[in-house]
Amino acid sequence: MTKTVLITGTSSGIGLAAAVAAARAGWHTVATMRDTGRAEALLTAAREAGVADRVQVKRLDVTDADSVADCVAEVVAEHGRLDAVVNNAGAGFVGTVEQNGMEPVRAAMEVNYFGVVELTRAALPHLRASGGRVITVTSVGGVIGQPFNEAYCAAKFAVEGFMESLAPVAATTGVQVAVVEPGAVSSEFITSQDIDIPALLTAAGPYAPALKAYVDRTLKSFGSAQTAAEAAAPVITLLEAERMPFRIQTSDWAREFVAAKLADTDGSAVQAMTGGWLR
Repeated sequence: MTKTVLITGTSSGIGLAAAVAAARAGWHTVATMRDTGRAEALLTAAREAGVADRVQVKRLDVTDADSVADCVAEVVAEHGRLDAVVNNAGAGFVGTVEQNGMEPVRAAMEVNYFGVVELTRAALPHLRASGGRVITVTSVGGVIGQPFNEAYCAAKFAVEGFMESLAPVAATTGVQVAVVEPGAVSSEFITSQDIDIPALLTAAGPYAPALKAYVDRTLKSFGSAQTAAEAAAPVITLLEAERMPFRIQTSDWAREFVAAKLADTDGSAVQAMTGGWLR
């Protein structure tokens, strides 16, 4: 029996790499993206990996409830089941709220948080039927807030809180839930933000010196960033695991970073405690 996984945000980066790797692992992979006109990079990678027959591209805009519902319904109608969802679609924003206002905060929450909640909600009845799993790509920025990433980190914190709260509840119905926390990843997620650094600094007002220091450090850090394929590998590990841990980081650096806040790095102690509240 071939299992079916739906992955969001697969036009580039971690999503693209995860879609190809899942297909290589034998999953029928429904690779979704907001603009299917950007599917060629994924389809080329799938052909080169010899798994084009297991990769199906569908349009899905996680910020549109109708798009989410329609896509999930189509997948179940076509394949008869849904065994896993990988929430990967995301958008970053660099700036600070005083200078940039509320719109970037709302936009980040729509994509990175509400979109995740919407798809998870729509998928849960089908995942219950299959004994499936929800895997969500968050970030080390969902554990430790980072300067000038207020909107992004707030959304990722929200995702982490949502999933950590949902996990023991979903487990009572046979659905496993996990989060994947990458650190710096060299992918189009960074370049797609199309940041004009001089303009960003000009608009930063009194925060410009601090922002420049942050940008300089960040650009240097991406020199030693993981590749998208390396960051996607734990997603496949979770898809294939008999029992998923709740939390997994994608590198030694990411584990060390979040350990500053999370002594319980795989989430097992928290899951044991909150799961105990339901028994």
